[in-house]
Amino acid sequence: MAHDVPEITPEELVQRLESGAPMRVLDVRAPAAVAAGRIDLVPAERFINIRGSELLAMGEGVRGTIPANGPIAVVCGRGNSSKQVAVVLNDLGYTAISMRGGMAAWDIAVMPRRLPPPVGFDLFVQFDRIAKGATGYLLASRGEAFLVDPPRKAQPYLEYARESGCRVVGVADTHVHADYISGGPAIARSLKVPYYLHPGDAVYPFDGTPAKIEFTPVADGTAVAIGGGEVRVQHTPGHTEGSVTYRAGDVALTGDFVFVNSVGRPDLGGKADAWTLSLWNSLERARREWGGDVRIHPAHYASEKEREKDHSVGCRFADVLQRNEPLRIKDQAAFVAWVGSKVSKAPDAYRKIKAVNLGLLEVWEMEAQELEGGRNECAVG
Repeated sequence: MAHDVPEITPEELVQRLESGAPMRVLDVRAPAAVAAGRIDLVPAERFINIRGSELLAMGEGVRGTIPANGPIAVVCGRGNSSKQVAVVLNDLGYTAISMRGGMAAWDIAVMPRRLPPPVGFDLFVQFDRIAKGATGYLLASRGEAFLVDPPRKAQPYLEYARESGCRVVGVADTHVHADYISGGPAIARSLKVPYYLHPGDAVYPFDGTPAKIEFTPVADGTAVAIGGGEVRVQHTPGHTEGSVTYRAGDVALTGDFVFVNSVGRPDLGGKADAWTLSLWNSLERARREWGGDVRIHPAHYASEKEREKDHSVGCRFADVLQRNEPLRIKDQAAFVAWVGSKVSKAPDAYRKIKAVNLGLLEVWEMEAQELEGGRNECAVG
């Protein structure tokens, strides 16, 4: 029976793939669905796409298509068809497991990764939403926790805080995101804690409509006390008008301001010319004021190349200055030209997602999933 097939969670699959296990991924969705987003942690030579109905029709002929040399994780849209295929494969002598929840579960799965905490804090966690290429953070000190850039499905953040004996006392977004729906306002309402946002982002940039969410405004230099630690705000506009970096000791949570290999797109608000200049000024300030040992931890990454050996995303600012092409540009005109040559058409969903995050639009769960589908396109290049 299909319900007897072994299953693996998305998080368990990530752990196996990152440990170097020789796991293959068999995606039984239609090729068009796979093209829109797939599990790309596995090398191309270990990724197989065969539509489930076609595979089931092969019978024993599947042996001529898929070698039986190692475990296979079977993936579908929601974890149902993958069970049926896994049963058939196991009956044919394969070692097959079904990924629980399918790609719907993969899209929202996050991997918590503990990082060295900055001075004044005893816990620092990066939550890696691998399907999206998005990261959020938890900083905690003396039993108080502060969340930065949480997604709409933020239960792993809240569970981690609770299991660590911490009480969430504040939540923040580095900016109003365009590629995913924030969990910040909902968490703040539920826990009755502040939701921190720069007022420059509390407006829909395309027509000036004010946000309809409650927030606690922050400005350049604002300090937020968390237990025995302090998080300080640095206004770093350019990706958005209200983009900020949260500094805690030698840690900089840069949002979509600075990534490991690029910078945030300045064209997602319909004001590319003005925001490109703001981005240049913010980068100039960072180059002047940030030391090389500041640890950069962004809200997004574009590829696996931006990971460290421990699979986390982030590195010293000195390393960013070396490997990040736009940060090596020293002339404003050259930077403006570089940005203009690299930006591409923004995904159509991004305008709607911004409206949702500002409380100007409500969407149902299925529509939210569709809007957030696919990896982020928030970096220049």
